[in-house]
This record gives sequence, structure tokens and C-alpha cells, in this order.
Amino acid sequence: MSSSAHIAGGPSGSGVVPRGLRLRLLGPTLVIVGSLMSVVSSLGAPLIPTIADADGVSLSTAEWLLTITLMTGALATPLMGRLSDGPRQRDVILAALGSVVVGCVVAALSGGFAMLIVGRGLQGVGLGLLPVAMAVARRNLTPEKSRQAIATLSVTAAIGAGLGYPLTALIAETFDYRGAYWFGAITVGCSFVLAAVVLPGRAEVPSRRFDTVGATLISLVVVGLSVALSEADGWGWTSARALGLFAACLVLLAAWIPYELRTADPLIDLRQVRNRSVLTADTGGFLISVAMYLLLPVVVEFVQVPAAKGYGFGASLVVSGLVLVPYAAANFVASRFLGIYERRFGTRSMIPLGSLIFAFGTAFFALEHTHLWEAFVVTGIAGFGMGFTYAAMPGFIVRAVPASETGSATGFYQVLRSIGLTLGSALSAAVLMAHTPSGSALPKVSGFETALLFASALAVATAVISFVLPGIGAGRRARAEAAKPAAVVPMMEEEAELAGSGFMTVDDRASDTR
Repeated sequence: MSSSAHIAGGPSGSGVVPRGLRLRLLGPTLVIVGSLMSVVSSLGAPLIPTIADADGVSLSTAEWLLTITLMTGALATPLMGRLSDGPRQRDVILAALGSVVVGCVVAALSGGFAMLIVGRGLQGVGLGLLPVAMAVARRNLTPEKSRQAIATLSVTAAIGAGLGYPLTALIAETFDYRGAYWFGAITVGCSFVLAAVVLPGRAEVPSRRFDTVGATLISLVVVGLSVALSEADGWGWTSARALGLFAACLVLLAAWIPYELRTADPLIDLRQVRNRSVLTADTGGFLISVAMYLLLPVVVEFVQVPAAKGYGFGASLVVSGLVLVPYAAANFVASRFLGIYERRFGTRSMIPLGSLIFAFGTAFFALEHTHLWEAFVVTGIAGFGMGFTYAAMPGFIVRAVPASETGSATGFYQVLRSIGLTLGSALSAAVLMAHTPSGSALPKVSGFETALLFASALAVATAVISFVLPGIGAGRRARAEAAKPAAVVPMMEEEAELAGSGFMTVDDRASDTR
């Protein structure tokens, strides 16, 4: 397959490819779906104090509004990612959107906290849509449009959080918290109709045997880790229950890894992680996700602390949500600059640069937080760094794996991100709790500073790891390429342009050498 054929026919070269207006609408539709899922997933966090008071539950119990969504999202992501590598990508997306609509309606009509949790759990299925949307983009769009769509999709989680917080706060103050879920039901219902009209039908690609055993094992690990990380602060990190649950997860993981390596058609092909590009994205995505949730909830809570406490700004729920608008906007702007930066400076420094920008923003606010405007500026800086980092990571995976493995590989990456967000949420709560004096409802300012400095340190670690990993062996590869005959240089340059964007597939490179 030539590279020109690759561009014309999409990475898979088969299936029902949309034409005309449907083709032009495909990229925007995928981005709309991804953004709405991120907004809906954030409908829980700002409402935690309100719902705890309304339903008569503790704040720690009410935090399950966020935890259950992240957990079901982590469960759904690898399953949907593997299914998206088959012929029924459209069916997977519509089923997930349908689950989210039902979940929003259940939450809006709930008469108690238990039904609200059920609704939020159904909404979490939508978090598994990102790898599916990326697989659809790669299969049906040209490399340039596909690269743009995937870069935008990869930052929708951060954009959704930045938009969802103030939107939720505004709706909750105008109506009540149920209004936020009615909003979710209506908007996601509209995206369901749009997806049903625009998305291509069944593709002519082979079905894959579903790895039931692997799916069961990894699901148990995800559930166990989610519960342990969410409850360990209340149980005690060294309590028998917490340690026992962590140990059980390690045992299950030890069983899952060799099983996935042995099976012929695994849920997640762990051999891909041997590729340094994939390992870079997976490791960096996990670490920066932990840092992300050591920043966002901490800043939102900090600005709401009454100034009489000696720090904080006594901001309302709406104003504290608006603090994250620069974060969302900067994420999107950063994803637009990625292609320009890549053409000018290459791919290796993209993740390190974004991580260092994020580290600078979080460290600055940890050391300087005397004015409210600083919170707005810092979230914008951190958002630009996070957007640059998140937008770059999927390209590292996509250029390293065959098109038929896109959903599975990006699905595993999304699972690691979800676990990182859960861990970051648990760590931020633990740090603030450790700095809260006995009998006080609010932590000392040192708690916020420690959490932010920890986030900055994790971002620096992400920068170092993501710079070192792809560079190992780079010198040997450069010497090998220099020794190739001059006649193949033009072809190599053409392939490098596609590969650098993440859209020259393994299958294409193999066929071009024949």
C-alpha cells in the first residue's frame, strides 16, 4: 500500500467510509461527543456538598458521585476500545450514548442517593467513548484531519472539566442539582441523534474474539483499586481492609498480565507497551493525570475558603467554577498549536514541554496565592501545558501500533488515565486531611501548598520520563538510517512526515518495504 493510497482510503482502507457532508461533519461530531461526555462526567464534583446536604449523607459518601463515574469509565474503556477495533464502531458509540442519556434521566428523577449513584454509574460508560472516537477518526479520515481530531479528542477530558464545573454551578444555583442532569440528558440526546446520522455504518473488517477472561480480571482490578483509593483515607491507608484490597488487586494483576501475553487475541495487547513510544504515552498519561486531580479540585476548594481564615477568597460556587474556564480554553488553544510545533521542532520535546509548563503553573500558585486573579492566570498556564501534553500523547501510540489495534491501545491508555485521576483525587483528599487540625472543617494553607507542589513534582517527573524513554537507542537508529542508500531517502522523508503525525501505520510501513 502506498502512502497516497493510505491517505485516500483511510488507515483501514475498508468499510463504509462517509462521503460529502457526512464526511465533513464526522470530525466535529466526534469532538462534540467527546466533549459532552467530559462535561457530563464532571457534573458530580461541584454538586457533592449540595447533594450531601440534600440527601443527608456524609461528604466522603457523597464523593462516590465522582468515584462511581470514574470507575465505570475505567471498566468500560478497555471493553469499548477492543470492540471499536471490529466492524461495529457506530453501534458501540450509540450504545454508550444511550447509556449516558438513561443515566442522566435516572439521576434527574432519583428519589434518593442510591438511585443517584446508579445514574452516575451509567453516565460513566460514556468515558469509554474516547478510544472509540479515535479509532473512528483513524479509520475514516485523512491523516491530517485524523491527527487534528485525535489531538482535540485527547484534551476533551480537561476541556470538559473546565466547562462542566462552572456550568454545573450555574444550573444548580438557578434551579437545583437535578437541573444539571436534565441538561445532560437533553444535550447527550441531541448528540445521539447527530451520531446516528453522521457516523459510518458497519465496516468490512473482521470481527475479533472477545477476551472474556482478560476483561473479567482487569475489571476486578479496576474496581478494587477504585474502591481502595476512594475509601483508604477513611479506613486508614495502613488498615487491614485497605492493604488487603491493594494486595488482592496485585494478585489479580499478576494473573492478568501473563494471561494477556499468552492469549491469541487479548483484550489489551501488552506487547505494545514494549514499544517506547507507547510506554512513554502510557506512563506520562498516568502521572500527569494524577497531577491534574491534585490541581483542579484543590484550586476550586482554595478559592472558596473564607478570607477570614487567613487565606482563600470566599468565592461563590459559580466564581470558583469560572476559575477553570481559562484551563479549558487553554487546553483547546494548545491542541491547535501542536501541529505547528511538531513541524518546527519534532515530536520528542512535546510532552516534556507541556509537562514543564504545567509544573510551572502549579508551583507558582503554591508559592503565590494572595489575589484571586492569580488563580485564573495559573489555571490558564496549567491548562496550556496540560493541553499540549494530552494532545501529543495519543500520537505516540497511534504511530507505533497497527490501525487494527488503535482502539485497544488507546483504550489501555485511557484506563491508566482514569486510574491516575482517581489516585490524584484520593491523594488530594489525603493531603488536605493530613493538614486539617482536629475539630476544624478546613485545612491549613500548607495542605493546599503541599498538594500543588506534589502536582508540580509529578509533572516534572513526567517531563523527564517522556524525554528519556523515546531517546533510548535513538543514536543507533540515526546511524542505521544514515547508512541507507540515498535512493530511499525521498520515500523515507514522505513516510516520516506521516509517521511524525502518528498516522503512518505499522501495516503501511511493512507493505511499503515489500
